Amino acid sequence: MASILNKLQKNTTVKEANILADSKFFNSQDMIQTPVPMMNVALSGRLDGGLTPGLTLFCGPSKHFKTAFTLLMVKAYLDKYKDAVCLFYDTEFGAPQGYFTSFGIDTKRVLHTPITDIEEMKHDTMTQLKGIERGDKVIIVVDSIGNMASRKEVDDAEKGSGAADMTRAKQLKSLFRMVTPHLTMKDIPMIVVNHIYMELGLYPKAIVSGGTGIYLSADNIFIVGRQQQKASNNEVTGYNFILNVEKSRFVREKSKIPIEVTYGGGIDMWSGLLEVALLSGHVTAPKQGWYKREGDEKNYRRAETHKKEFWKPILADPTFIKWIKDTYELSVSSLISQFTDDEVEKEYTDAEV
Repeated sequence: MASILNKLQKNTTVKEANILADSKFFNSQDMIQTPVPMMNVALSGRLDGGLTPGLTLFCGPSKHFKTAFTLLMVKAYLDKYKDAVCLFYDTEFGAPQGYFTSFGIDTKRVLHTPITDIEEMKHDTMTQLKGIERGDKVIIVVDSIGNMASRKEVDDAEKGSGAADMTRAKQLKSLFRMVTPHLTMKDIPMIVVNHIYMELGLYPKAIVSGGTGIYLSADNIFIVGRQQQKASNNEVTGYNFILNVEKSRFVREKSKIPIEVTYGGGIDMWSGLLEVALLSGHVTAPKQGWYKREGDEKNYRRAETHKKEFWKPILADPTFIKWIKDTYELSVSSLISQFTDDEVEKEYTDAEV
């Protein structure tokens, strides 16, 4: 077997071909940890995980914090690699320079690339990827593809033609079909902001816009929902966003990750932890508005659960770390049905009957 494998490896015309056990594309994959533990859970199923190379989508209606979640990833990436840069494709101009500076992102490390149509972006993206080598630290952001026109749509408008554009979905599919292998092979994370639309029916479902191409290419797809936060005087103070895991290669699909954002403080880095710790039993609520850590006699007000001191011992607890992984992480072993010989025989017998 080894001699045949060596012969195949010697004869291949693909430069990057290698024995799977030694493949750098699977064995040395990068992981970018964000400062928000539950965001890491959404991305990887682990508190100490994070963003990996490949395509990640944040989808949802307008004003659902999609761009801000994206910039959180950019900040984490640039912090980890001091020589890293961001390639920012801008189609909506909805992220002014102030957004970047509010996240502490050095705008001198961001290449702002305005885009008018899909074909222009496809050409520039492939040109840029061709010039990037594995080891170059680049994170790519597209904000957004939801309203990005095709060149045919633009040309028809200039000609005064009202013909329906049937090329947009094909062009988007072509774009991501070409981009996807480069992202993994060159260890590049790409984050795309996108829109959704609601399908018709009694129970309408949110559908990721842009056709099946981008859906098939994505490693992670989050559909963002939200609920208002209100003070005692009924004033809106922020939003509780829910990251609905529509697709993931690492996290159980249909998982719901809560992330809290306030007008005064921005993203609460401890948000979502209280909800899951109550479920796991590592935190209890002896009475309304008060919380207690497992093994701790002290009661804490809700405001105190938004502090590092409250969460430090829980995040270091191996049982809590394991509970998070067991609840959210997509285990490889779970992809294989575990049947005994007797169960397999029964399956075939029942099928014959």
